[in-house]
Amino acid sequence: MRRFAKEYPLTASLIFLNLLAYAVSAWCGGSLSEIGTRTLVQCGGVYAPALVGQGEWWRLLSAMFLHGGMEHLALNMVSLFIVGRMMELYFSRSVYLLLYLLSGIVGFLVSMVVHPMTVSIGASGAIFGIFGAIGGLMLFHRQRLGERFRLFMQEFGAVLALNLLFGILIPGIDMSAHIGGLTVGFVGGYLASRALWAFWVFVGMSTVISLWIALRWLPMRLVSVTPFL
Repeated sequence: MRRFAKEYPLTASLIFLNLLAYAVSAWCGGSLSEIGTRTLVQCGGVYAPALVGQGEWWRLLSAMFLHGGMEHLALNMVSLFIVGRMMELYFSRSVYLLLYLLSGIVGFLVSMVVHPMTVSIGASGAIFGIFGAIGGLMLFHRQRLGERFRLFMQEFGAVLALNLLFGILIPGIDMSAHIGGLTVGFVGGYLASRALWAFWVFVGMSTVISLWIALRWLPMRLVSVTPFL
């Protein structure tokens, strides 16, 4: 574990923060195996009326480290352990962290657009984002990789299909957040591999669009919706 933390400090830090957040939410909720919806909202889960009505935009970050149960946490942390190490090998840590956070935030915003009254939590959108970034990297280097690119894309497609299948079969998983995070990560990873200036333009445009959705579109979306909490 010490060697892993030394070689992949950002991935190790993200995993630690997720584990710490789960421990805190489990203590608040009084259960280690499953965290209730109200506890998740109190601990910082994304809930559109709280974000828009009370201006609690910090939830877009805090919710990224919350999970609803041990299975949810374990699946995401194993995925982060696998793909996070690849990110630290192929990208700078600043690009890695920025894509992780941006993918998670965009994933939550897409989730609120599609399901405005649903409480959203989890690192899945962010993890799908860095998973997509690896795909974007490989796409950019496809000619140089040759046969290895074809093999990677087969594995990439299989893992992606498996995760999407889990999302369909397991109740409570929000596929819209996954797709939003995956899209941001894929485009960002491709552009970061091509030219950093293009990557930063993409980040700026994504930020502007996200702000428009959060400050202008979501309030109109919630006008006719009644909170359940």
